[in-house]
Amino acid sequence: QVQLVESGGGLVQAGGSLRLSCAASVSIFRLNPMGWYRQAPGKQRELVAAITSGGSTNYADSVKGRFIISRDNAKNTVYLQMNSLKPEDTAVYYCNGRSGSISYWGQGTQVTVSS
Repeated sequence: QVQLVESGGGLVQAGGSLRLSCAASVSIFRLNPMGWYRQAPGKQRELVAAITSGGSTNYADSVKGRFIISRDNAKNTVYLQMNSLKPEDTAVYYCNGRSGSISYWGQGTQVTVSS
């Protein structure tokens, strides 16, 4: 069973930074792509950023230039560096990994950006 465990969320002021981590219980080469999603109250879950096993990345327009997704294959961990945070970035952030047709999710970590 694949488990994804997020960490690194918290409360930060606007303009600040946070780094989220997603530790996988299996080799992340088995999960392709891996990504970060977020869900704000009353809104649908949306893709924030994704990274393939080959290192290709894509980002939501709303976070381009501010967020960076990366992976450490040796640690089976994916990161999301979030800079220049805005109040509208407030949400629960979820890690996701796909293995074939199966999609795995972490439990989520809360990010709150105060103005």
